[in-house]
Amino acid sequence: MKSNFVQRTITGVLFVVVLVGGILLSPISFGVLFALITVLAVREFGHLVNNSGQVEINRNITGLAGAYLFLALMAFCSQVTDARVFLPYLLLLLYLMITELYLKKKNPLGNWAFTMLSQLYVALPFALLNVLAFHNDPTAGSVSYNPVLPLSVFIFLWLSDTGAYCVGSLWGKHRLFERISPKKSWEGSIGGGVFAVAASWLLACFFPFLNGWEWTGLALTVVVFGTWGDLTESLMKRQLGIKDSGNILPGHGGILDRFDSALMAIPAAVVYLYALTLL
Repeated sequence: MKSNFVQRTITGVLFVVVLVGGILLSPISFGVLFALITVLAVREFGHLVNNSGQVEINRNITGLAGAYLFLALMAFCSQVTDARVFLPYLLLLLYLMITELYLKKKNPLGNWAFTMLSQLYVALPFALLNVLAFHNDPTAGSVSYNPVLPLSVFIFLWLSDTGAYCVGSLWGKHRLFERISPKKSWEGSIGGGVFAVAASWLLACFFPFLNGWEWTGLALTVVVFGTWGDLTESLMKRQLGIKDSGNILPGHGGILDRFDSALMAIPAAVVYLYALTLL
């Protein structure tokens, strides 16, 4: 048990250092890091569903498509190119659809569905990090890279997880969603939300491009949708009869295990921030 704790701690620290460093260092490191994460996550998703024996999707092409979507949206958001950059991605999707007509696999409909799900559920949320990271300044006529918003999503998720674990371990009695995740409690979830909201007010002090209430709303959005994202992956793993999505991160499981909350929190954060512009 002690050895496993040390392994989890070392892996967790390295994971945070790499993620934070990649986001803060430069737009290039941000792009390389999350393009790689997208490939690994989409391939891991493909491995899980292929092992179910019910479907068989092309992990290499779906992984390539996911990475291309991330880089294409990065180029579009940073105004390096226009919307034509998405044409190769559409061709990849068409290729994945059309090849099922000729491969004579036992469940082409399931293959189509899970192929598209690999892009919608896994690849698209990572790609949307670019919407958070790159900001157009109409007055200056340029685009700037702001690592604070994408990093804040992960800070809120990490603090929410930490707060939920601490509070839930001490006072958790009422199950949040026992059918899917028996260990989660309402008390823990509320405690995690409090941790995230406290962090949002600190961020408001140092990064006033959002005011305190806007930062608080972002934190709550991330926490609520992050919880649903965690439950969604738990439901998927329960359906597939597995404990972890992979073993690439010693002591922590797979890529999807580490980013399950983010897969819903990132799109929700994008919607929330766009909604603020309409008010």
